[in-house]
Amino acid sequence: MKNKIITDSCCDLPDNLLKKLKNVSIVPMNLTVDGEQYEDRRDISLETFYKKLKSSSSHTTSASPSPVKFLNELSDAENSFVVTVSSSLSSSYNNALLARKMLLDDVKDRAVHIFDSLNASVGQGLVVLKINELINNDVSFNEIIETTENYIKNLKTFFILDRLDNLMKSGRINRILGRIVSALNIKFIMGKNDKGKIDIYSKTRGSKRAMKRILNIIGQYGTNFQDKILGIAHCNCYDKALNLKEEIQKQYNFKDIIITPMGPTISGYADLGGILVSF
Repeated sequence: MKNKIITDSCCDLPDNLLKKLKNVSIVPMNLTVDGEQYEDRRDISLETFYKKLKSSSSHTTSASPSPVKFLNELSDAENSFVVTVSSSLSSSYNNALLARKMLLDDVKDRAVHIFDSLNASVGQGLVVLKINELINNDVSFNEIIETTENYIKNLKTFFILDRLDNLMKSGRINRILGRIVSALNIKFIMGKNDKGKIDIYSKTRGSKRAMKRILNIIGQYGTNFQDKILGIAHCNCYDKALNLKEEIQKQYNFKDIIITPMGPTISGYADLGGILVSF
C-alpha cells in the first residue's frame, strides 16, 4: 500500500463513510465498563455500550492504544499519516510517536507523519477526511502535512452535554455542584481551545436555548462556509442531531453536513444526549 491513514477510535465517522475509505485503519482505544475491559469498536457494540452507560453506577474509563498497536498498522505502507485524539486528552499521540520511532529505527525507507488533531470525535474525523481528499488529489507527502496542519489550526469544535452524570462519577465535577446545575437545567457550551484543551464558552438555561447558542457560535467563529464540511456527532440522540442539521442549513451554506454517532470512548465522557459540532 502506498498511502495509509491510521487513526485511533476516538475518531467518529459514520460506518457507511468509513467503508468507502479503503486506506483508513482504526486502532482501538481500551475501555473499562463496569469492571469489564473492551476494545473500542471491536468488542462492544454501540447499542450495548449505551445500555451500560445508562445503567452503570461507575465511571467508564478509557486508555490509549499501545505503541505496538500503532506499529502493527504502520508496517504495510510506504507513506503513513497517523491522526490521534488531542494530546491534551490522551497519550495516544505520544504512543504513536513512539511507534514511528520504533518503525524508523528498523526500516529506513518509510515516510510517517503523526498529526495531533487537537480534537476528538467528528472533529478528528474531519482531519481524516481532509488527508484522504489530499491523497486522492495526488498531493505530495510534504504538502499533505503542511495543508493538514493548517486545517487542524482552523478547525473549530463545540459541544453541549445534556447530562453531567459521567462527569460527576469521574470526579471531574463536584457531585453537589453537578446536581445543582442539573436541577437548574443549566447547559454548558464547551469547546476546544488552540491547544486542544476544553474551555467553557457559554452557559444557558435549557436545551432549546443551548441549541440556539450553538447556531450563533457557528456564525461567530466560522467563515467561508461554502468551502467547509460540518460534522455533528451525537450520543444516542439522532433526532436532536438531525434537527440541528436542519437549523444549520437554514442559516449557513456549508459544502456538506454529516451526522455520526459518537463512539464508546467519546460517549463515555459526553454521556447520553450529548451533541458535538466541528467545522
